[in-house]
Amino acid sequence: MSDYKPNSKHDPEAKFADNERLKTQSNFLRGTIETDLKDQITGGFNADNFQLIRFHGMYQQDDRDIRPERAKQKLEPLHNVMLRARMPGGIIKPQQWLAIDKFADEKTMYGSIRLTTRQTFQFHGVLKPNIKDMHQMLNSVGIDSIATAGDVNRNVLCTTNPVESELHQEAYQWAAKISEHLLPKTRAYAEIWLNGEKSESTDEEPILGSTYLPRKFKTTVTIPPNNEVDVHANDLNFVAIAENGKLIGFNVLVGGGLAMTHGDVNTYPRKADDFGFVPLEHTLAIAEHVVSVQRDWGNRVNRKNAKTKYTLDTFGSDAFKAEVEKRAGVKFEPSRDYEFTHRGDRFGWVEGIDGKHHLTLFIQNGRILDFPGKPLKTGCRKIAEIHQGDFRMTANQNLIIAGVPAQQKATIEKLAREHGLIDDGDSEQRKASMACVSLPTCPLAMAEAERYLPSLIEKTEALLAKHNVADEHIILRVVGCPNGCGRAMLAEAGLVGKGPGKYNFYLGGNREGTRIPKLYLENVGEETYLEALDELIGRWANEREQDEGFGDFVIRQGIVTEVKVSKTDFHA
Repeated sequence: MSDYKPNSKHDPEAKFADNERLKTQSNFLRGTIETDLKDQITGGFNADNFQLIRFHGMYQQDDRDIRPERAKQKLEPLHNVMLRARMPGGIIKPQQWLAIDKFADEKTMYGSIRLTTRQTFQFHGVLKPNIKDMHQMLNSVGIDSIATAGDVNRNVLCTTNPVESELHQEAYQWAAKISEHLLPKTRAYAEIWLNGEKSESTDEEPILGSTYLPRKFKTTVTIPPNNEVDVHANDLNFVAIAENGKLIGFNVLVGGGLAMTHGDVNTYPRKADDFGFVPLEHTLAIAEHVVSVQRDWGNRVNRKNAKTKYTLDTFGSDAFKAEVEKRAGVKFEPSRDYEFTHRGDRFGWVEGIDGKHHLTLFIQNGRILDFPGKPLKTGCRKIAEIHQGDFRMTANQNLIIAGVPAQQKATIEKLAREHGLIDDGDSEQRKASMACVSLPTCPLAMAEAERYLPSLIEKTEALLAKHNVADEHIILRVVGCPNGCGRAMLAEAGLVGKGPGKYNFYLGGNREGTRIPKLYLENVGEETYLEALDELIGRWANEREQDEGFGDFVIRQGIVTEVKVSKTDFHA
C-alpha cells in the first residue's frame, strides 16, 4: 500500500478492506481480465476480475427475471455486462450516436440506449463475446469508458446547453479538462480492449496512486441558478462564478454524497461543504489535491465509510480544507455569492447566443427504445442522420438536440413529434420524476424502480388532480436500493427500496436540491405511502404559502424535522 499512510485517527492495526488487496495485486487494473475473456466455460468474470472490470467502465450483471428458471435448468445466470461511457458534460456527436444506436440494435440483449443520471449513456446486456467489439467500436468514434466506475473520479457532469452562452461553453471546457486531468494513467484499458502494445515498464499514477481511491468519487461543474446536476450528490463541485458574463473562477463544494446502508446509523446522505472561491488558474490544482487528500485520508478499512463525506466528518472540514491548501499551494478565498433557485431541465426550444437553437426532449427514465406508439430510438436515429449540431445528455436522463440552425427547426421538431419524442400531454409531475434502473439487471436492487415509476407517476398525478393542484409537481424519485443512483435523497418525496414491493418513504427535500429529506415511513407498501401522500398533498393544497414547494411545506409544518447536519440529524 505504498500510497496510503494510515493517519493516527485511523486504526493502523485494522485490516484493510479486501478491495485494497485487489487493487494492489491488479498490476494497475489489468488483473487476469484477458484470460477471463478467453474462458468459454462461463459467461462471467471470475474472482477479482468481477470487480476490476468496473475500473474499465463495466458492471457484471444478469437478468434476474430469468435467474430462477435458469437455475432449474442447471444453468448459470445469464451473465452480461452493463457499460457506462465517459462523456464529460454529456456531449455526443450525431455520428457517434449512430454508432452506438447500431451496436445497441445488433449486439445487446435489450436493444436500448439508457441515458443516466451521470450525464452519459449505458449499454445493458452485452454478452462476453461482444465486449471487446464494444470497446473497439466506441474507440473508433472517439468514445471510451475509462474510469466511469470503480474507485476513481467518474464521469464529470456539467450544466447542459454549454453553447447557450460563452459562460456555458467555458464551463463545459473546464469539465473536460478536469476529467482528463483526473483520469487513471494506466495503459491497461488500451492493452486489454484496444489491442494496445504491451509494455513491461511500470505504470505510474501520480494523482490516484497505485491503489487508487478508497471509494468512488464524483465531480461536477455547474452554473447557478440551476442546480440540475445536484451538486450535493457529489464529492467535488465547481460552482461557476461570473463577472460581466465572463467566468472568473469557482466556489468549490466538497463532501456531498447520497449512498447509505439500511440499518447502519453510521452511514447517511450528506450535503457538500463550501470551501471557498478559487480563480480559474487554480482549478486543476484544487481538483487534484481534493482527490489526493481523499486518497490519503479516506477510510480503506471500512468501505461503507470510505467516501469523501465521511472523511470530512472524521477529520473535520477545516482540517481537510487546510490540507488541500497546503498541497495545492493555494488559499481559498471567501465564497462568492450565488444562489440555486431551481433544478431540472428546460424543455422545448431555447435559442443560443450564436442564433442556433436547442431542443430539450423529455425521455422517461432515460430509456431510449422503440415502444408501442413511441418509437423513440428510431426517432433519435433519424434526427442524428440529418442533424448538423450535437446531442447533449442531461443529468436528469433527458436529451438535448443542440446547435440546430433556424431553417432546420421545423424538420427536427416534426421528426421528434412523429416518434413520440415530444408529447404535449406529459405533465409537470412526470417531468419532475426520476428512477434508477433497478430490476431486472442491477444486482443490488431490492425493489422495482424504473419499471414501477410510470404507474407511480399516474397515481401521484391522480392525487394532485384530486386536490385541484394538477398543474403542480413534487420532485419525486424512486430507487431500488439505498446506493443513491437515482438521487432520491435530494427529492421532496423519495422512495428507497427495502424489499419486494416495500420502500422507505422520505420527505422534506426542496426544489433547489439543497436539503436532505428525512425518513417518514419505514418498510411500507404502496397502499400505505400513497395514503400518506394523499393526506399530505391535501394539506399542501389548502395550507401552503404562496409558491411554497411540497418539501418546504412539510418542513414548515413539522411533518418531518429538517436535516441540517446529516451526521447528527438524519437518523435522529
